[in-house]
Amino acid sequence: MKKGFTLIELLVVIAIIGILSSVVLASLNSARSKGSDAAVRAAMSGLRTQADLYYDTNGDYGIKVADGNCATASSMFVDTSVKAIIDNAVSNGGSAGAKCEVDITGEAYAVSVNLKTSGAGYFCIDSSGAATTTSAGTVTDGVCS
Repeated sequence: MKKGFTLIELLVVIAIIGILSSVVLASLNSARSKGSDAAVRAAMSGLRTQADLYYDTNGDYGIKVADGNCATASSMFVDTSVKAIIDNAVSNGGSAGAKCEVDITGEAYAVSVNLKTSGAGYFCIDSSGAATTTSAGTVTDGVCS
């Protein structure tokens, strides 16, 4: 009598392994997206500190920035430290990039970055201390909305 496994037994084991691995991979993708979202939130929290340092050094957040343009000259968003933090948040977030705003007085700012998890929206911080998730990521007059 030969000892070993039949072809059917081997196919059943391979099918079970395939089913289990698909469940694990689905969970892994979800965990990766949530990890990326956490990285965006951490970077944005660091941005708040860097923005305060910029304000202490310059007396304001720079000239008015409208339409979400993070590359506006003479604003805090072109400061190398601030720009590096925003770039880090964007690289961890979704495909929409960042939206930046400084109000007309230079006394308030808001930044929102798209989150990676599908349907999660945008994570937005502003100079008032707000840190919130919004669906549109709109920043108006230095306030998350």
